[in-house]
Amino acid sequence: MTWAPCPDPIPGEAESVDAIEMVIVPRAVDLGEMEVRRALPSLKRQMVGPFIFFDEMGPAEFLTDQGIDVRPHPHINLATVTFLLEGQIIHKDSLGSDIAIEPGAVNWMRAGKGIVHSERTAPDKKASGQRLFGLQTWIALPEQLEESDPAFIHHAADELPVVDLGGGSARIIAGTSFGARSPLETASETLHVDVILPEGARVPIEVGVEERAIYTLSGTIEIAGQSFERGQLLLLRPGDALTVTARSDARFLLFGGEPMEGPRYIWWNFVSSRKERIEQAKEEWRRGRFETVPGDEADFIPLPETIGKPRLATGRSHA
Repeated sequence: MTWAPCPDPIPGEAESVDAIEMVIVPRAVDLGEMEVRRALPSLKRQMVGPFIFFDEMGPAEFLTDQGIDVRPHPHINLATVTFLLEGQIIHKDSLGSDIAIEPGAVNWMRAGKGIVHSERTAPDKKASGQRLFGLQTWIALPEQLEESDPAFIHHAADELPVVDLGGGSARIIAGTSFGARSPLETASETLHVDVILPEGARVPIEVGVEERAIYTLSGTIEIAGQSFERGQLLLLRPGDALTVTARSDARFLLFGGEPMEGPRYIWWNFVSSRKERIEQAKEEWRRGRFETVPGDEADFIPLPETIGKPRLATGRSHA
């Protein structure tokens, strides 16, 4: 499908071009074979719409007999979204899901009242080696859905609409953008779009949802005369239109959504609107009361005992 662009911002009009509210440079953590950049939560901002956690994984080159091996661990009161640009990850969870996550597909795991999952490299990929590059995000659930039943939803790459941007493209992972809507049913209005632009291409970004951000994945983009390299989180001012120009071949993620009805607390893998619910989940995991992953019952990540108190996470509307 092809998208018809809207008018460009007008040079010299602040309301037209002053659309970047904040720039966050993520913290980079070297995990050995792979580097992870964590953009959310940060000291400056913890949430963008319902997004409360944002990790960029890689790109990493795994050699023979190398890969990821994330043992079973729990989540509550959130949904995880895994989106790969390169490589493959095997997802298994306590619902019995067992699926290979491939580039371009969207994988939405609603933890609700509690779920356990693992993420590993398949034996054949370990034998041959692979390049891995992707994004993992957590979505806070509305309060009335925090204790909903867990679920896992997968949409293959060919199920997601890809919009022609006149040389570039936009894959609509979640929500509505560029005149197309993803088939993924989210718990609240959520924006999640993978945009690829060739050098010189320009694309206007719609206002759409209240809270929006751009995360630069590769190349250099320009917004209102400012250039941004890869690995930067750009928080967009609500209600402002802008145009992104690719100064080199570039790729970025446009994401956000409507803000939650209140702040959230985050501790380890747990997110909730209630601190006491996190304490309950900690005790349940410590005592082995979560459901186990079929075929992976004996292995798990122990509850960390060195993390402090749950941290309060807020977005623009509650800052």
